[in-house]
Amino acid sequence: MHVTIEQDSKATLSELGGRIRAWRARRGMTRRQLANDSGLSERFLADVETGKGNVSINSLESAARALNISILELLQDAPPQALLRVQDLLTRLDDMQLDQAYTLLGSTFGLGDAKGREQRVALLGLRGAGKSTLGVRLAAQRGVAFVELDREIEREAGTSMNEILLLHGQAGYRRYERRALFRIAEDHESGVVMTTGGSIVSERETFDLLQSRFYCVWLKASPEEHMSRVVAQGDMRPFNTTRGEDGKIAQGAMGEAMEDIRRILSSRESLYARADAVVDTAARTERQSLRDLERAVPALSQ
Repeated sequence: MHVTIEQDSKATLSELGGRIRAWRARRGMTRRQLANDSGLSERFLADVETGKGNVSINSLESAARALNISILELLQDAPPQALLRVQDLLTRLDDMQLDQAYTLLGSTFGLGDAKGREQRVALLGLRGAGKSTLGVRLAAQRGVAFVELDREIEREAGTSMNEILLLHGQAGYRRYERRALFRIAEDHESGVVMTTGGSIVSERETFDLLQSRFYCVWLKASPEEHMSRVVAQGDMRPFNTTRGEDGKIAQGAMGEAMEDIRRILSSRESLYARADAVVDTAARTERQSLRDLERAVPALSQ
């Protein structure tokens, strides 16, 4: 009997660690960032994520708060029964009926598409997908403004991204993010091209808001291409390090960063796939990708 209890306990801790790891990947947070935001030690989090050590309710609450989710979301095994009943009904509908159900739910509960949504293009994807490069060119081709959501969040908060996260954490950052989205949609009713942060899809309320007011396009690339483009840009954030004296990144840091990119992309792939359109930039030149993007977005109304 003692062995069974011990085995169950280990399995529970292992599953809990996997959930924390998965949520961290969806948020695009390193273990160090989660430690800083939660007040928990990095070593303690490493033990928890690998299914070791004892975890208190207070520790779980701290981790959940830093991830901007409730402790129930971290612990619960399945969606609420009411949601399961709705999902069961939806599985019986054909494509046309699903479109009708979406429109009905949106109009009934205020989640419908905002006026001019298809004139406002939001580009989704990880760093290195080509969002800024293609976004600037698409905006010029369409004759509309180009904005970066990160810069607009800083404008909304009156401080830098690092300061927002340091002072307000993930929850505060998401508040400013939603305010910025509302303002951009209102300021650019006739059209805009906007780049978004890679983790925006993992925040359900924010992603729903984005989809209701912007035509979303996922710029897709392989993990290897994401990595090579980020390195070419001189962006060292994925590696938590700097280049050595020879100008190269340590092989160990490169391997860890690649593993992080694969894990993050895997955890968000189904969310990115909810976009209105997908443009695969893999093995495509900038000109080819721009042409693909132009075809993927609705024409501007005159």
